[in-house]
Amino acid sequence: MSSNLIALLYSATLQTLYMVAASAILGTIFGLPLGVYLATSQRGELLSSPWVNKILGLVVNAARSVPFIILVVAIIPFTRALVGTSIGTDAAIVPLTIAAIPFIARLVENAIREVDAGLIEAARAMGATPLQIIRKVLIREALPGITLGLTLAVVSLIGYSAMVGAVGGQGLGDLGIRYGYQRFMPDVMLAVVIILIVMVQLVQSIGEWIAARVDKRAPRNRGR
Repeated sequence: MSSNLIALLYSATLQTLYMVAASAILGTIFGLPLGVYLATSQRGELLSSPWVNKILGLVVNAARSVPFIILVVAIIPFTRALVGTSIGTDAAIVPLTIAAIPFIARLVENAIREVDAGLIEAARAMGATPLQIIRKVLIREALPGITLGLTLAVVSLIGYSAMVGAVGGQGLGDLGIRYGYQRFMPDVMLAVVIILIVMVQLVQSIGEWIAARVDKRAPRNRGR
């Protein structure tokens, strides 16, 4: 493999990391509070608002049901209006973020719903407000599950970032298509696949390590 192709792989890897990191951060900023609200706004819950919950649930389900590659094409006018172009890494962040928000929201919702209801009742009995219960009980207890959920979301975004290369999104997916497929260079395709696998393994390992560290239920080795 020539030094020029190695430079292209390096540049494409940085582009992929940029797209994934930016969309993961933006997706978490919007998806985390949405997931918390979905988990606490059904009838009789802390922020009871069943109709709003139902409407938001339908919107989230609708967004999650659209295949990603179709979503990328469908929102091209919106992407162009937002960032001024429909190609490149900045443009790719828009559909990646839109895909991440409902996915993260559902993962956060599921993690919070696994918290023992007895803890909520105990906090209520001590006079805690709904926001205090959410912040000091639900999120803290659900933090390991939320961490693993965000890890899964980042892994999915890595795969999505490769797909967005098919429509001019740059990154490793674009490099694999242009050189590995269109120019019949299997060594480039293999390198792209290996880099993506390494990225996924690193993200998964880091996510599991963080989840174990924040899990208060996990046994700690004393004396270390």
